[in-house]
Amino acid sequence: MKITKEQIGNGIWILVLILILFTPVGFYARVWVSKVIAATISADTVEENEQITLEDYHWNLVDLEGKRIDFQSAKGKVAVVNIWATWCPPCVAELPKFVELYGDYKDKVVFAFIANDEKDKVETFLKKKGYRLPVYLQASNTPDELESSTIPATYIISKTGKIVVDEKGAANWNSESTRALLDELILE
Repeated sequence: MKITKEQIGNGIWILVLILILFTPVGFYARVWVSKVIAATISADTVEENEQITLEDYHWNLVDLEGKRIDFQSAKGKVAVVNIWATWCPPCVAELPKFVELYGDYKDKVVFAFIANDEKDKVETFLKKKGYRLPVYLQASNTPDELESSTIPATYIISKTGKIVVDEKGAANWNSESTRALLDELILE
């Protein structure tokens, strides 16, 4: 049986798909694609008449040093909550923009990066990337208003508790529109 050029071509495509879907090479390819897509997407604000209010801020979190905090401390402040994981390509893709945003707004806005992952994996990932972010693990159930079946899920909450951004998927969190929104919310 003679192998044709078409069969060789098909075999190469199958091999490429297997690499992308089932190996670490594919993970990095999906991260790269997510970065390209996220670079063009800014988060949209929720229409004012559709904004919901975070009623219960009681959400027990634990930082990577083991210190417990209650999200209640964010009440009355502008907050950015990002739910993510190290194994999620869109999550990994958007983190560099969050690092930039956090660097400029960390003293003005409460940031909470909630990792849906094992502590040691999160620590290894952050160290490898050199990211210094306020990362927490959950010690109690997520407030109903912040529940999501997909990640990344990001919320921007006003001082009055209104969820003004409810974004699923990767986005450019260091965009001018996000910065303008945060500046506006800080002044309220």
